[in-house]
Amino acid sequence: MTEVSTHQALEDARNDTIQIWVNGTLKPRAEATVSVFDSGFMLGDGVWEGLRLYDGRWAFLEEHLDRLFEAAKAIDLDIGMDRAAVIDALEETRLANGMASDAHARLMVTRGVKTRPFQHPSLSQQGPTVVIIMEHSRPSIPRPLKLATVPHIRGLPMTQDPKLNSHSKLNCILACIAAEKAGADEALMLDINGFVNTTNACNFFIVRKGVVWTSTGDYCMNGITRQKVIDLCRANDIPVFERNYSLVDTYGADEAFLTGTFGAQTPVSEIDGRQIGTGEAGPMTLRLRALYKDLVAS
Repeated sequence: MTEVSTHQALEDARNDTIQIWVNGTLKPRAEATVSVFDSGFMLGDGVWEGLRLYDGRWAFLEEHLDRLFEAAKAIDLDIGMDRAAVIDALEETRLANGMASDAHARLMVTRGVKTRPFQHPSLSQQGPTVVIIMEHSRPSIPRPLKLATVPHIRGLPMTQDPKLNSHSKLNCILACIAAEKAGADEALMLDINGFVNTTNACNFFIVRKGVVWTSTGDYCMNGITRQKVIDLCRANDIPVFERNYSLVDTYGADEAFLTGTFGAQTPVSEIDGRQIGTGEAGPMTLRLRALYKDLVAS
């Protein structure tokens, strides 16, 4: 089986010489480093956003910034920049790398360098660490994905709220490892009640008899691409429901696909060894992919 990931991209030699924005300074890739005392490295204490560049524009930039600042507020982290400054930093990095389209940015903010290697936030006294990694990135996913249901779940808000795009991703990484050991590309994760929820890296949809289903959104990252697909369905008279549903409903689906900033709409061929539909991208997936492409270009 060809190894596939949801973030698989064409190799691009230009990425060897990218400039990376680190706390206001552009640095060559080999020199772009942070301290071993950084709270992001030490504790996963930070938040991030992934953005796609299409024809000189960052897709849905305002929504991404809304989520970034909301997440920072939720964890009591002062980014130290306003929205305009963040946009300026993105633009500075884009221009420094000569990027016009087919680029991906990972914008990361941590609580910064700690005075001692312990947990308490008060030990981060130097201000936040802000990093922008920008790569030439054209998705290259050679086949629909195979999923495996794993025992790892997305939990309750009082543990680690799954709506936070936090640096702490160990739960999702463990899910990904379990899926890989089961011979799949990505993990299908359930919620606390046993209903189908999300994958370790993307939001998850199924199609049954022309109707699009996704989870309630209570226990998953409420992805921007996820919401755009829901909005596109409603704007184009495609029935769509955010609802609880089980693996039985999922195995019997006509189509399944993932949504995310990087891959947009990625078809799923198999779940737990059961073929979904024809095993290829179905007509609803292709229709939504075309509608989304038009939306990005508008």
